[in-house]
Amino acid sequence: MINKEWLGKLALGVVMAAALTGCGADKQEQGSGSLEEALERRLSAESYAIKNSFEVGENIYVRSLAVEASNQHLWVGTSAGVHEIDLAEHEQTRLNTFTRDDGLANEYVFAIHIDPDGYKWFGTNAGGMSRYKDGEWKTFFPMHGLADYWIYSFVDALDGSMWIGTWAGANHMNRQTEQMDTYVTELVNEWVYGLDVDSKGNIWFGTEGGVTRYDGSEWVSWTHEDGMGAKNNDQLPFSINTGLGTRNRHDLGILAGGEATYNPNYVFSVLVDEQDRVFVGTWGAGVSIFEAGQWRNLTTKDGLAGDVIYSMVRDDVGNYWFGTNAGVSRYDGESWQTIGPVQGLPAGDVYALAVDAQGDIWAGVRGAVVQITKK
Repeated sequence: MINKEWLGKLALGVVMAAALTGCGADKQEQGSGSLEEALERRLSAESYAIKNSFEVGENIYVRSLAVEASNQHLWVGTSAGVHEIDLAEHEQTRLNTFTRDDGLANEYVFAIHIDPDGYKWFGTNAGGMSRYKDGEWKTFFPMHGLADYWIYSFVDALDGSMWIGTWAGANHMNRQTEQMDTYVTELVNEWVYGLDVDSKGNIWFGTEGGVTRYDGSEWVSWTHEDGMGAKNNDQLPFSINTGLGTRNRHDLGILAGGEATYNPNYVFSVLVDEQDRVFVGTWGAGVSIFEAGQWRNLTTKDGLAGDVIYSMVRDDVGNYWFGTNAGVSRYDGESWQTIGPVQGLPAGDVYALAVDAQGDIWAGVRGAVVQITKK
């Protein structure tokens, strides 16, 4: 369990140090103000902390998270199976663990999705796609129309159909008939990781080679040449962990010889907000935001904890949360907060994020699921 008292003292100490060191800058920028006002501003920005942590195994990776709104169950996809946790109880309880013995296609689960009918969909690493509800399982393979055995993302379209991101293109599935169509050449790259849909019904695909949008008739793509992904100002080595014929080294390792790597076209995650701004999480090039036909980029120089962005969510009060290679970053449009190893996070790489009904954030790292709550 996390020592909450120690974390609170640590967080307060960090905030006070930040306020003291930044007091002069605040006063200079605004022309007036006191130390107390500066501290209050920074305390309002530093308003979340780790509340709890659930261990899943020392060398087990948490790759996906999903909250089931109907019963407040948290579904946790790991490299060793799926856990179902009841969040409605005062003390969260682990209800079930599912593996191949129970019907799961493969224990390594990279994606979890809960559709409008309450079915849980699990995208696995080399095992296809499994569907679960009320104790009944069904698994889909390429022989059923699936594009590949490697499944990394899901999203519901506005018409009730579902899109599936794979390592061999994207599937469009009619959930009633289970008919699947595959799209490969239409995409900027066939290795699909991120998926989301905007208010107009456009589907956004994040791939290893850029971003593609499909409006139902036309496919449009963007890459680093169009402004997506920050420049490599730190001269990091280019990541070779990408491209056709490299399945044996698609381990998502972000280091090369102990040094961080960079690939601005490699997209781990996609998030579309209520204003239809498209947020793209890249490999070493930070967060890219597409708005009004233009790209802008956020990096560690703006406030991100790290420039590798594995996951993204937006909470009900308007905060953007980014799971990076150096912790969780919260951004409210003006100020930033980092929750990383210094603040008690068990590991720096945050592969998955989810928001529950109370507004708490759940973060998946190696070895644990962490609950982050407002102070």
